[in-house]
Amino acid sequence: MSINSLFSKLTLVCAFLLLSVSSFAQNLEENITNFINEENFNTASPGLSILVAKDGKTIYSKGFGMADLENNIKAEPKHVYEIGSITKQFTSVSILMLEEQGKLNVSDEITKYIEDYPTQGKTITIHHLLNHTSGIKSYTNMQSFMKHARTDMTPVELIDLFKNEPMEFDPGTQYNYNNSGYILLGHIIEVVTGESYANFVKTNIFDKLGMTNSYYGSMTQLIPNRARGYSETDSGFQNANYLSMTIPYAAGSIMSTTEDLLKWQNAISANTLISKSFLDKAINGSKLNNGEDIPYGYGWVKGNVKGSITYEHSGGIFGYSTNGIFLPEENIYIIGLTNCDCGNVSAITTNVAAIALGKPFPKKEDAITLNEQQLNQYVGAYKFEGDVIRHVTLKDNQLFSQREGSINLEIYPMTATNFIFDGGNTSYDFYTKNGKRMAKFTTSGNTIIGHGIDKAPPAERQEITLPTEILSQYIGKYELQPTFIISIVVRENRLFAQATGQPEFEIFATEKDQFFLKAVPAEVTFNRTTNGTVESLTLKQGGQEMPAKKIE
Repeated sequence: MSINSLFSKLTLVCAFLLLSVSSFAQNLEENITNFINEENFNTASPGLSILVAKDGKTIYSKGFGMADLENNIKAEPKHVYEIGSITKQFTSVSILMLEEQGKLNVSDEITKYIEDYPTQGKTITIHHLLNHTSGIKSYTNMQSFMKHARTDMTPVELIDLFKNEPMEFDPGTQYNYNNSGYILLGHIIEVVTGESYANFVKTNIFDKLGMTNSYYGSMTQLIPNRARGYSETDSGFQNANYLSMTIPYAAGSIMSTTEDLLKWQNAISANTLISKSFLDKAINGSKLNNGEDIPYGYGWVKGNVKGSITYEHSGGIFGYSTNGIFLPEENIYIIGLTNCDCGNVSAITTNVAAIALGKPFPKKEDAITLNEQQLNQYVGAYKFEGDVIRHVTLKDNQLFSQREGSINLEIYPMTATNFIFDGGNTSYDFYTKNGKRMAKFTTSGNTIIGHGIDKAPPAERQEITLPTEILSQYIGKYELQPTFIISIVVRENRLFAQATGQPEFEIFATEKDQFFLKAVPAEVTFNRTTNGTVESLTLKQGGQEMPAKKIE
C-alpha cells in the first residue's frame, strides 16, 4: 500500500471518528436539554445551572429558569450559588491536607485540639466526625436551631449550643448524618493552623486551584453574579429566610459556580491537593466498629448509577439545593446547582448521569398497564434492614409505597415485576422466595432486600371540611422558639401553615382543632382557652410534641 493511500485511509478514519464524537455530543446535549425542560424551569421559576464534564473537559453547560425572579435575570453557568453540604468535601480535604503534612491524624481524639469538649466518657476521634459516626447530637436537629439562624456566631459559640447534649450512641457504632461533626472539624482546622476556616480554604484551595468565583458565604459581601435564593409555597415562590453564614460554617457555608466546582473535581482526580492514598480514605466509604460497611467516607458518599460506581454529595440550605456526582471509571462529572430549596436536584443530576452513560432511567410516562390481579399480588408490608417497614397498597388500580413515618408515594410498573418512583432512579423489584413475598428496593444504585410480613398499613386519614368561620379562628402567628414562628393563614377555605425558613404546606382537618400534613408526617393540634379562644398550637413530628404560643 502506498504512503498516499495509507494517509487517505487514516484521514477518512479520523474524519469518521470526529463525526461520531460530534454526533454523540450533539445527541447528548439534546437529550439532557429535553430532560431538564421537562422539569419545568421557566421565567416564573428559580433556576438551575448544570454542567457535565468528560475527562475533565466540559461537554455540557447551561442554565435554566431564573437566577433572580425580581429582576428578571436568567440562570447561567456563571451564577454563584450556596452549595450547602458539598462544603463538607472542602472541610474533609482540608483535614486530610493537614494530616498529610503531619499536623494531625484522623485517629486523634478531638480533645487533643478541643481540650474542654465534654466527651461524656466516650472516645471521639476526628475519624468519627468525618464519617458521621460520632454519636454527637446534630445541632440542625435541635429545636433551638431556628432560634439562632439569624445570629452571627463564632465557632466556639456554635459548639456551645450542642456540646452538652446527650450522646445519641457510642462513637463508631452507628452512622447518622451529623452537621455538628463538621462544625467541630472546622474549629480543629482553625486550632491547628492558627487561621480562620474561611481564610484557610481560600488560600489553600480556592486560590491554588483558580476558583475565582468561589467564596466562604456572606450575606453582606458583594458577590458578583449571586443567584438569589428562594423557597416555594402553595401560593408561589418567596425569598428564602435569612441565614447567617456563620451558622452552617464548615458544614455548609461555601458558595461557588458549576465551572469552579469542575476545577475542584479535576484537582481531586489529579491528586493536586491530597495524594491518592489519602483520597481513597475519603471516597471509598468506611466501616463501623463491628466491621459493617457504610457508604459515607470523608465528604463523599459511594453510590451507583446504572451499574457505574459514583462518588457524590448533595447540599440543602435556605434557598438552595445542590448535587455533584463523579463517575470514576467513565471519568464523568455532573454538578447541578439550584436557587430554591424546593426541588429534587439530586434526581435531576442522577438522571443526567444516566443519560451521559447512554443508559437513561425509565419515566413514569413509560409505565405499562397491569390489571388489578397483577398489582394486588404485591400488596402488603415489607421489612428491610434496620427494622424499616414499607407498606405497598393499592387504590384505584394504582400502587403506592409508604415507609412508616413518611408519606404515601405512587409507584409505576415498567414490567410485571419492576416498579419505579417518579424520577426513575428509585425502584422496587418484586419476587417470591419459598412462596413468600419479597422485594428488592434500589436507590442510588444500592439495593436492600425486604421480606414480606403481616402488618396492616397505617390508617388512611379521613379529612373533613370545616366552615370558614372555624378556620379563621386559627389565623395568626405561633412561637415555637424566639425567631422560629409558625404562620397560619386561610385562602379559599383552605388552611396553610408555614414555619420560619420552610415552605408553606396545606394542613387538613380530621376534626375541629385537629389537623395533619400530607407533605410530611406531622400533626397540628390547636389549643383553646376555657372560653373557646385559640391560644396555642402543638406540633407533633418525629416523636416530639412542640407547643407554640399564639403571639398575634
